[in-house]
Amino acid sequence: MTGQAKEKFNRLRKEGYRITPQREQLLAFFQELPEGEHLSAEELHKKLSGKGIKISLATLYRGLKFLVQNGFVRELDFGEYHKHYELSSPGKKQHHHMVCVSCGLTVEFKDKNLHKHADKIAGERGNFLITDYQFKIFGLCQNCRRR
Repeated sequence: MTGQAKEKFNRLRKEGYRITPQREQLLAFFQELPEGEHLSAEELHKKLSGKGIKISLATLYRGLKFLVQNGFVRELDFGEYHKHYELSSPGKKQHHHMVCVSCGLTVEFKDKNLHKHADKIAGERGNFLITDYQFKIFGLCQNCRRR
């Protein structure tokens, strides 16, 4: 786990939050994932089990909720019947997703103009403080269009 994450966990612990070994393992696992990997809770559970990390699905969902609420992980909705999760990277530029509605292919992209537009909208609507925003484009990828 990175030093910055350890510091934040220590601060949360002092504020009375329970920092369980499962939550620490879960965050460490996310930090080891390749950049751009988005996992559902079920996919995450399977990968953790494959690494010998024993965690019930219920504990996993509680851990994910905690990590999302405290800014360690982003929850993504790709229009399916479940959420996907990825590591939050505050220092990294915001990225967005294009999702194929046929095969589920997800492609990340960056566009600095979207952030400027989000800031403008937030300012025009009563100086709203943005903590996260997600822009998604749904359509058909090139392979699915060929079929």
